[in-house]
Amino acid sequence: MWNRNRQIEKLCQQLGIQFKNETLLLQALTHRSADPKNNERLEFLGDAILSFVIAEELFNRFPQAKEGKMSRLRASLVKGETLAEIARELKLGDVLILGQGELKSGGFRRESILADALEAILGALFLDSGIDIVKPLILRLYDERLDSIDVTETIKDPKTRLQELLQSRKLPLPLYSVREIESADKQPVFEASCQVSLLNKLVVAQGSSHRKAEKKAAERALTLIESKL
Repeated sequence: MWNRNRQIEKLCQQLGIQFKNETLLLQALTHRSADPKNNERLEFLGDAILSFVIAEELFNRFPQAKEGKMSRLRASLVKGETLAEIARELKLGDVLILGQGELKSGGFRRESILADALEAILGALFLDSGIDIVKPLILRLYDERLDSIDVTETIKDPKTRLQELLQSRKLPLPLYSVREIESADKQPVFEASCQVSLLNKLVVAQGSSHRKAEKKAAERALTLIESKL
């Protein structure tokens, strides 16, 4: 316990924060496997605060960026994979409070647990000290990532992005099937189905051509995958 307290103290120093109510911080570090009073509700709150702060920063930094571009940037910045990277940089796994089962199975290294804990800390800090304290912390944590954004970079085709994402995780490539369907105005309409191993359902979209239908299906699949990461 003494060692964990020292590690928590070191974490707060690293973040440049101090909790008035340390119980909130302990709850933010507590996984549901360890205690009924865990970090799930704080994670819910922190997720919303993080999304707002990042959205506002993107809006202010890149006045010429279109809505779609900003949405994709925000999704990339707040997804679980990015949060887990930040959590690992902070060595957050060393201070998590886990049940014995999660501890033995390496829960302190699991991406989803690390990401949720980081969001829970943000939610806890908001309740403890308000937005004026939590916002600068978020911007410090994301400083390098925000500075490295190039809004002029060409956005790749959704099918290419989906393929590259799956390849990076050594997963099977998506399978597409397209069929023509009848429309009320007799105009050609195509329905594309996209099957991805990361999703437990078929993703379907429609377009005025084979290519447009497949692109829309790939875009939907990407959105669903990014919401899970």
